[in-house]
Amino acid sequence: MAPQDKKPKPVTAFRCSSIKASIWKNEGMKGPFYNVTVARSYKASDGTMKDSESFGLADLEALLVVAQQAKIWITERSGR
Repeated sequence: MAPQDKKPKPVTAFRCSSIKASIWKNEGMKGPFYNVTVARSYKASDGTMKDSESFGLADLEALLVVAQQAKIWITERSGR
């Protein structure tokens, strides 16, 4: 597999329970910047692990935790 065919990977990720926040580094005209994606992992009926971008009430506390961790991580690196 050629290097350009490699799937991009997040620079880091934070997990709390079944919720994961992944941080992605991008290069812009003014330098690097970061974006965050959040997903909830679950086991499908066929036994495979899948991700969802939908969150229930029981997921919201964990979502807040990983969002705060992502905010701190990005802030420490972006000087904002």
